[in-house]
Amino acid sequence: MNAAQNATRLTVEEYLEGEKLAEMRHEYMGGAVYAMSGGSVEHNAISLNVTSALHSHLKGKGCRVFAHDVKVRLEIAGDDIFYYPDVLVSCDPRDTDPLFRRYPKVIFEVLSDSTERFDRREKYLSYIQIETLEEYVILSQDKMEATLFQRSTHWQPQVMQLSEDQLAIKSLDFSLKLSAIYDGVRL
Repeated sequence: MNAAQNATRLTVEEYLEGEKLAEMRHEYMGGAVYAMSGGSVEHNAISLNVTSALHSHLKGKGCRVFAHDVKVRLEIAGDDIFYYPDVLVSCDPRDTDPLFRRYPKVIFEVLSDSTERFDRREKYLSYIQIETLEEYVILSQDKMEATLFQRSTHWQPQVMQLSEDQLAIKSLDFSLKLSAIYDGVRL
């Protein structure tokens, strides 16, 4: 996330309308809009590996996988918040808006130097308040490392760092070796 902030506070409607036309994605927090920094080749490869595996696994199971361009909408302390997770899975039939999801089951964020602190703290604290979220996964892009947070373990982190380690997403009956997540990624 870039620190560049729009000086004028926007309504949710103004933000959503602006995002339809924007060349760059922006996240929205209580009226403030923040430009998102561009991703790297490694960031994209990790996201694509996860998205592809999830898409294949979830075919015909009533869940949808979204990558990069679909927002998640939250409300925290009366403020509307929109984030762009790297990968999200939604299985809730209430999620019908064409621009965002409110009820994700699983969210993945791929870290970069500029977003690590934000993804590990602010987004984590926001995401775990989503009533339907079962798992939150943080993936490093400069080393083989996955951190899994699960509602069933009261959001205690489980860190995996070995290529043969399995990232097990229980709510989706899905697992993927770290070697598959990082396939083709230069570390």
